[in-house]
Amino acid sequence: MKFEKSQIDQIAEIIGAEKIEWQTDHYRMKVTAEQVKRMLVLEIYPETKLGKNTGSMVVVYTNSSHLQLHNCSGFVLSEELGEVTFVSETDKYISGIVVEKEAACSLYANIARDLISSDFTRLGVEVMLSGVAMSLAEEIIDSGENQEE
Repeated sequence: MKFEKSQIDQIAEIIGAEKIEWQTDHYRMKVTAEQVKRMLVLEIYPETKLGKNTGSMVVVYTNSSHLQLHNCSGFVLSEELGEVTFVSETDKYISGIVVEKEAACSLYANIARDLISSDFTRLGVEVMLSGVAMSLAEEIIDSGENQEE
């Protein structure tokens, strides 16, 4: 997928980004949650060189981490939860970064595709969390299209 400016605007609105800056080859936005003393920077590269191929990339910087999701294939906006889930997929696995309005983020990597449609009550708590989080993106994982919730 290649991110369009209108999609960037929607993402910024959901996570409450302070402003969107275009920086030569990517969009950059800052999210601050003063009440919990957190801040993160989200960068979205609509199209960048990823080895021999090109694709989109999502990067998150926090005070203590630097996360990257290469070959982003779609995203889901959740106004109700105040978060955006970015997804990357292979034939067998999905990975995702969830960016929250409260300047928090989570990374889920190499999750078996069938896990997101599993009976979560049969899973251990440590596995259940990733299945529930990534199940929000189930619609786009199956269809390969961007969806809004």
